[in-house]
Amino acid sequence: MALKGQLMSEPVDVRDVLRIGVEQCPDDVAIVAIGEAMTWRELEAASTSLAANYRGLGLEPGDRLASLVPNRILLAVHYLACFKAGLVATPLNYRYMAPEIDHALEVSNAAALVMHVERVDDVDASKLVPKLPVGRITYGDPDSTVGVATLEALLASATTGARCEAPGRSDPAAIFFTSGSTGPAKGVTHSIETLGWMTAGAARAFELTPDDRFLPASSMSHIGSFMWTLASLSVGAKVVVARTFDAGEVLPLLREQRPTILAMIPAALTALLRDHATTAEDFASLRLVRCGADKVSMELEKEFTDLVGFPVDEGYGMSEVGLATLNPPSGEIRPGSIGVPVPGVEIALLGDDGDEVSTGDVGRVWIKTRSRTVGYWRNPSATAEIMRDGWLDSGDLARADDDGYLWFYGRKKQIIVHDGSNISPFEVEGALAEHPGVELVGVVGIIDETHGENVRAYVTIDTTAERPTAQDLIEFARERVGYKAPEEVVFLEEMPLNPTGKIDRVGLKRMAEEHLHPHVPSVR
Repeated sequence: MALKGQLMSEPVDVRDVLRIGVEQCPDDVAIVAIGEAMTWRELEAASTSLAANYRGLGLEPGDRLASLVPNRILLAVHYLACFKAGLVATPLNYRYMAPEIDHALEVSNAAALVMHVERVDDVDASKLVPKLPVGRITYGDPDSTVGVATLEALLASATTGARCEAPGRSDPAAIFFTSGSTGPAKGVTHSIETLGWMTAGAARAFELTPDDRFLPASSMSHIGSFMWTLASLSVGAKVVVARTFDAGEVLPLLREQRPTILAMIPAALTALLRDHATTAEDFASLRLVRCGADKVSMELEKEFTDLVGFPVDEGYGMSEVGLATLNPPSGEIRPGSIGVPVPGVEIALLGDDGDEVSTGDVGRVWIKTRSRTVGYWRNPSATAEIMRDGWLDSGDLARADDDGYLWFYGRKKQIIVHDGSNISPFEVEGALAEHPGVELVGVVGIIDETHGENVRAYVTIDTTAERPTAQDLIEFARERVGYKAPEEVVFLEEMPLNPTGKIDRVGLKRMAEEHLHPHVPSVR
């Protein structure tokens, strides 16, 4: 079946994304973090000056400028400067180690790297950083003599006089690296125009107004918080920047800034809710809490709703298109559903035969939108694999109910086929996550000569609860999902996470295939 979001007439111009705020309230705070803030006028001036000074270093329009920077206001300034200077912003996950840094630099063929000084050891271990044409720009130590300049000096100095030609709508604007769940990370490329459509769609989906204060409590190096920041700025709403994503940082922001919207990944929201200092009053200013990047368990949904009084809003998106679905904030939020297509997005659910599936049946998610990536950077073969007649193959599975709400079933390649039946690992994980003794859970399929694949669950235990046995968890899951319950449970001291903070199911699959049991052996 096919589902369509509302039509949109025009994209946001990310080259001039501050226009509304600068025109309507130039001296109001546009972006704030603990201990610092910038007004709309200051943000405009800083990003314009930085753009010119980037060009003064010898960076040319179209050059890729990589960044390895923690979540700070200056990261947003950096992105805005890239758009104004015609540079291609190339954010690197701040958790990247030297091999991942080198992979991203090699794929993007970056001209320079903006890096925080606390990452100097990993950057020094890089093979490619010394070969960057322009070199490295450091941040975090104004007196640093490493690299061609410090970010602090570039922001403080007068502009060099270098002229910044505005990039064209079709020019590349940003490259995001995928989490590498199906292989080495690819460079998802967006143009000025596709970023504009993505920003406009997110602003409409969240129903943003200038009165909103958005706290995206995840890294702006990922597509989510990057998009939430641009969407908020585009309508004149305030952005609240979390430097870290734990309760020690987020609770003071909730209490002092009183945001109206909060976005977090499930693991961070769970930790926030379970922090002893958290109260219902901390969430009183919020009209919406969006949780994404991984599946929200029913246990998390219940804990949140019991404390706050309204449900978590789930959605679905990917680096290739931005936000694709969301439960409508002013409509019905259905717990467990990823919502409906956002404005500007059309979704088709197709079977293996390429035909649309019926309502209630699981199909492969195909997406058509003007925010669609222009392709993987210098990788036409990988681009061709996901594109067909204007549609993008997400590789994910979902079903739609009678009202057009979508329900996520995981990636096609992660589906477990047991005795001819398809089992979604997300469904099994959700069942196990309801157990009070389970902290985190990841489910994968294990090759079995008799059954095709068996279900194995990897879990970490909540040390504050009574420790369950493997058989306890198997029986607990059987009561909820029947035959889909795991045949095996393996206990881990620590759950492996990928660079974006999601459960590393690829790593778990590899662990299973190699028959590694690093902790307590599994019990049938």
